Amino acid sequence: MERTLVCKTRKTKAFAALLAVVSSVLLPQLFHGLGILSGLGSALGETFLPMHIAIFLVGFFAGAWAGLASGVLAPLVSFALTAAWTPMPAAAMLPFMMIELGVYGLTTGLLAHTRLPAFLSLLLAQLAGRAVRALAIVLGSLMGSALPVSVIWTSLLTGLPGLVLQWVLIPLIVFYAEKRRG
Repeated sequence: MERTLVCKTRKTKAFAALLAVVSSVLLPQLFHGLGILSGLGSALGETFLPMHIAIFLVGFFAGAWAGLASGVLAPLVSFALTAAWTPMPAAAMLPFMMIELGVYGLTTGLLAHTRLPAFLSLLLAQLAGRAVRALAIVLGSLMGSALPVSVIWTSLLTGLPGLVLQWVLIPLIVFYAEKRRG
């Protein structure tokens, strides 16, 4: 059975996108705060990728354009709000996260209309986002970016627990929402 979007009107899609951006700013702050309290610093955020969760969900529930807008805006808003003390994401990562999360939201939104299981849609969106981000990092490196190409592999390994969390949590939320809609 094909999934249908939960958010159907422009107004609800816009509200969902706004909620995703707010969540994508607040969730990482929570993880980083817990990291500071536990002595792990920013490692919890880098490990569990909390900013990504809301972007995938808005793609599933509000569609491709809301997902794309949220994915691009969330890192930018987070950076703007945290730049005065510890910018999150770091300035060097900002454009690459905007690209990655934008692709996540867009791809998830496009796949939300298919018959693919939510897990497979999520996995394909993750692969697309990471591939486009890796390409952007390589191209940026060729043009003199300060971000080393090794960050592609390092961030993948560091974020593996976050990917697993997404593989479990997001399909469950989508499944639950679909069952509630009947």
